Amino acid sequence: MDGLLPVANVLGRLLSIFSLAYLMPIVAALIYDDGTIHEFVAAMVVSLGLGFFLYGMTRTHYRELKPRDGFLLVSTVWVLIATIATLPLLLVYDTMSFTDAFFEAMSALTTTGATVMTDLDNAPPAINLWRHELNWLGGMGILVLAVAVLPMLGVGGMQLYKAEIPGPMKDSKLTARITDTAKALWLIYVSLTVLCALLLKQTGMSWLDAICHAFSGMSLGGLSTRDAGISAFDDPMVEIILMVFMIIAAINFSSHFLAVQRRSLMVYLRDVEARGMFTLIGLSIVALTLDLWLDGTYDNLLEALRHVSFNVVSIGLSCGFASQDYEKWSIFAPLWMLFLANITACSGSTGGGIKMIRTLILAKQANRELTRLIHPAVVNPVKLGNNPIPNQVVMAVLGFIFLYFMSVVGLTFVMMFSGLDFLSSLSAIVGSFTNVGPGLGQVGPSGNYSALTDFQTWVCSFTMLLGRLEVLSLAVIFTPQFWQK
Repeated sequence: MDGLLPVANVLGRLLSIFSLAYLMPIVAALIYDDGTIHEFVAAMVVSLGLGFFLYGMTRTHYRELKPRDGFLLVSTVWVLIATIATLPLLLVYDTMSFTDAFFEAMSALTTTGATVMTDLDNAPPAINLWRHELNWLGGMGILVLAVAVLPMLGVGGMQLYKAEIPGPMKDSKLTARITDTAKALWLIYVSLTVLCALLLKQTGMSWLDAICHAFSGMSLGGLSTRDAGISAFDDPMVEIILMVFMIIAAINFSSHFLAVQRRSLMVYLRDVEARGMFTLIGLSIVALTLDLWLDGTYDNLLEALRHVSFNVVSIGLSCGFASQDYEKWSIFAPLWMLFLANITACSGSTGGGIKMIRTLILAKQANRELTRLIHPAVVNPVKLGNNPIPNQVVMAVLGFIFLYFMSVVGLTFVMMFSGLDFLSSLSAIVGSFTNVGPGLGQVGPSGNYSALTDFQTWVCSFTMLLGRLEVLSLAVIFTPQFWQK
């Protein structure tokens, strides 16, 4: 128990800071006079009060965080903040169950973008802004934001940073101090979000729609203020702007930092991950455009290119916006896009899945094993570009891939056992695990997750968190070794 109290101490401080997130929807409630201000103020008071309570009860147990404390804190804070974030939904929608409210909050925080809500077009503006703000906060990770203010909290940041930042190689820092790294990443993230919102506003969107879609676009969260999603706007310029920023968000933010620091775009050309992502997305767009045009889904080649480009970028990079009901396409196209969601986004981005760097390492390792069959004595290190990859990283990637796909298979069987059909089960788990959101069947782009039972909804909520924390960061706390002194 003594080992948990220092974590609870930091958790209390983080909850107190998180309560500030309610200020944005409170301002929106005042501006739009949508009748939700009392609910958001009450939620803010509860969050602040709980944070102060945890801090007050554990203030004598302050100490520097140990490595495993970071993993425990990350897992705990995501669950607790998602729980607290349900309060406005429960207070505004008195018919919404806690199960659905928790799913909605966890989906937003993990940037999954799946929803159980309907009639979004008529939802109170503050509620829509709250959902999208959660998307945005989850995009770079609440804990990375916390690292930026850890000097104020008085605890070490590297353990939290390594537990939260996605990707197999987490020891490299952009700056000498981890807090400076977090601040630099967030400055880039905020600046790009503001630029995206301003450009969307120029297309004729309202400020609410522009801000919300900038939040979900940069976070690769995929939430929308409309039931019909992006198709409600039916504007090629909106789609182009969002495509550009989704691609930017799917690139490692370290590359953005270096590009700004060196004032050179050559950084992206030297980024092996980015090149792999662009190649895979580009080839997929060309192939699927020709496939849908030739089979008569679209009579016009440019129309096919428009819709394929947007949906391949969105689904393939694990965002989840949909401008078309792609379930009406040939079955190959949506299944391929869901496959891309597993492997395409770069590490250190706001995307989900196993990340492109692991995909490349796995491919290189497979090639090395094939070479060894022919030349057993050859020395053939795994390299990305000119950089050799340490064997321990390769083995860690192999272990991660095993856990990733075994989790997908196991959870798919759990969904099928609960009574859901195979296609809906598989796509719901893949959609949740990759944090892409929409799948196929009952959870396809023309519907949502509201048709699931409570049990199935909780399975998907757990799967979202498992995917967002990249399996290992969450799974490690369930091992006996983690709790041994």
